[in-house]
Amino acid sequence: MDLKKEEYISSYISKLLRKKFGRGPRSCQTTVSQNYLVTYIGGFLSPMEDVLLQQGQNKYVDYARNVIITHLLDEIKGVIQITFDLEVEEYYHDWNLPNNSGILTFVLDSEAGQRIKTDIDIQRLELEVGRISLLVEKVPDKINTCPISPSIFVIERRGILIQIEKALIDKGFENELRFTKDELEKSYFHRYGRFEEIFHRSVRDIFIDWNFKEDKSLMVFILNP
Repeated sequence: MDLKKEEYISSYISKLLRKKFGRGPRSCQTTVSQNYLVTYIGGFLSPMEDVLLQQGQNKYVDYARNVIITHLLDEIKGVIQITFDLEVEEYYHDWNLPNNSGILTFVLDSEAGQRIKTDIDIQRLELEVGRISLLVEKVPDKINTCPISPSIFVIERRGILIQIEKALIDKGFENELRFTKDELEKSYFHRYGRFEEIFHRSVRDIFIDWNFKEDKSLMVFILNP
């Protein structure tokens, strides 16, 4: 694992956000393990977004930020590919506005960082993810877990969409579906999940994003130290 490369990516993303939003994040930390590069961002809220959130306009903040970040991700992708000499196959992002935090996750075409050993019961973790997924939609066809660090876990869910969701996507309601699923799934995972028992630590953040075209979802659990 090359910490200098991780620090460079963190610095680059922080400066890019400051340039585009007028205010940079308070913290920006990048971690690489196996074929994932994860950047955890804290304290990132522009003055305009702050005003909108105070007025309860979360949906507009979420939509505007999604448009800008999606535009920036292609640029960040290029820098990661040059820095690590690897291709980025996919990228995901999500924001927890109440916690003023966010995550950028890049899926690389080969391993760029060492595998992390963990004493967490992965099978129990995946069963719990499947149980909560069923409460909202369905049990995923496949669940894969990748420990990124002792406090960061990436979980991929494949085969997660139900028929009505697929129909909404076909009808052009992808943004509305994404916003609704984001709120609903996070509330269920926070409220009904038994993750503190599994991780033996409290969960600081849960991030979720989807690749609707491939019918898959990427979750990131951030644990308190």
